Amino acid sequence: MLAILIGTPVGILAGTYMAEYGRYSRLTHVVRFINDILLSAPSIVVGLFIYEVMVAPMGHFSGSAGAVALAVLVIPVVVRTTEDMLSLVPKELREAASALGMPRAFIIRRVCYRAARAGIITGILLAVARISGETAPLLFTALNHQFFADFPYLNAPMATLPVVIFQFALSPYPDWQKLAWTGALIITMAVLALSITARALASSRKTS
Repeated sequence: MLAILIGTPVGILAGTYMAEYGRYSRLTHVVRFINDILLSAPSIVVGLFIYEVMVAPMGHFSGSAGAVALAVLVIPVVVRTTEDMLSLVPKELREAASALGMPRAFIIRRVCYRAARAGIITGILLAVARISGETAPLLFTALNHQFFADFPYLNAPMATLPVVIFQFALSPYPDWQKLAWTGALIITMAVLALSITARALASSRKTS
């Protein structure tokens, strides 16, 4: 949840700038190139980067570092989706709003965002689905903990479901292996539900 709260606003703001303000600027081309690299980068590379930036200087693993690592994976998905959806908004809507004397920021917030709302939400759901089963970044940042940690304890190792599944799957005890399969089923059903929701939102946008 914290990774989505960090990555979603950054991704939406960056995608909005690339689509509305600096569509043909040099900075947009650079950001788009870096964003494409992050989209295809292995998650373990992101985990190693956050380990060097946050975990090593702090001297211990933490849930906040894990959230930042997952946020780095969320941002490129949201950026690409936001930029594409805002670029598909007809320019006639912007021209009509401009003719009424509306400021540009108001047009983007009240017109463009409303027209591209379904697509942006779909991108956020796809980003959630991407990070749901990530294990490598969490091993380098949040590590794991056998007890649930509340929000104020983000400076300590936190329990993460993908890592728990990994540990239980390697256990010699059959009961623990069954728990690993249960955890895998939970993640699979959650990702399936998010994918169906994203598909439904995309279909509703096409029909409208």
